[in-house]
Amino acid sequence: MSADSTLEAIAQDIAAHREPGAVLVVGITGAIAAGKSTFAEQLGAQLHAMAQTVEIVCTDGFLMPNDKLTELGLLDTKGFPPSYDNAALSHALTSVRTGPADFPTYSHVTYDIDPTLTRTLATPDILIVEGLNLHHRAANPDAPDPLDLLIYIDADEADLQAWYLARFMDLWHAAEHDPTSFYARFRGMTEAQTEDLARMVWTQVNLKNLHDHIAQAKPTADMIVRKGGDHAIEAIVRGRS
Repeated sequence: MSADSTLEAIAQDIAAHREPGAVLVVGITGAIAAGKSTFAEQLGAQLHAMAQTVEIVCTDGFLMPNDKLTELGLLDTKGFPPSYDNAALSHALTSVRTGPADFPTYSHVTYDIDPTLTRTLATPDILIVEGLNLHHRAANPDAPDPLDLLIYIDADEADLQAWYLARFMDLWHAAEHDPTSFYARFRGMTEAQTEDLARMVWTQVNLKNLHDHIAQAKPTADMIVRKGGDHAIEAIVRGRS
């Protein structure tokens, strides 16, 4: 099956779950650098082609600002559940079903929330929310679930690490000509030193977050999308739905 036909099949599955007149909230989660944003965009395009109105948001927008994380001593564990404004995230995912809801935006270049990019969305047919901190079902199974469907992006840890290192280095290279970038502070380091830093962040922060929190969503997902080292979809496993 081609990549396009695989995505089309996933989109058809998702669209079939939507009740007429209702907003279907679809979560996409998985490790850092698993390709959640790209998958969300591709899936959104497929759904749009099926005459569905689709909005895509990211959970990163609900991270607390850096100054607040610093105040709370949480800056070094950004991306872990306590670093999010969880009440605001749940409120937005609930409110968008009946009317306008605000969705803040995070900049991976400045490594912080950008208040100027907040989006106000009102009742799309399908809302795709991608990112971390979507393990609600596992963390609190007795609470109301803000998601109608949950997709987990899965891949070998060696591939996840390689993708993260590549993304980190791309941002580091781009910062050479952008002093406003968060990664500009590392431009005084050699490329080898920067790669070592990225590898340390992956091992001590991102991998720990994956093991302790993110991966909790996998057994509760409605669909697991398994990716190979080239980011291509290798398999789809249907879950609880």
